[in-house]
Amino acid sequence: MEMTVQLTIDCSDPQKMVAFWARALGYVPEPAPDGHATWRAYWEAMGVSAEDLPTGAGDIPESIVDPAGRGPRVWFQQVPESKTVKNRWHFDLKVGGGRDVPLDVRAQRVRAAVNQLVEAGATVLRIKDEPGMGLYAAAMQDPEGNEFDVV
Repeated sequence: MEMTVQLTIDCSDPQKMVAFWARALGYVPEPAPDGHATWRAYWEAMGVSAEDLPTGAGDIPESIVDPAGRGPRVWFQQVPESKTVKNRWHFDLKVGGGRDVPLDVRAQRVRAAVNQLVEAGATVLRIKDEPGMGLYAAAMQDPEGNEFDVV
């Protein structure tokens, strides 16, 4: 049996999350299928009622995909409630190159990625700078407060 994986993230502003996470992961907004101009047009053609589509839903993509086809599709599902507690899981964005790369080089790569992510709307929670353990990483939050690490 074939299986694909989709990661669904509840959020209040799917468009903001698409823009941020596409940049953070090197993904692209997912185009509407079957030649439809928008996801809303696709859903309407599939018979989804106007009552089931909030204003603006599907007017621009609410999901992102890996252009290389390796990673999972990520869908940002709009929900009415805001985030209230710490994540039980998180992304690790591994940009440093791993333990075979000298720590100073890994730290430089992490700092560069952190700067780009801050420009895109992320917040730095703390820097984990532990040379004795061979570690340099950043704990961050996306624009809606979801935690992730840059290693």
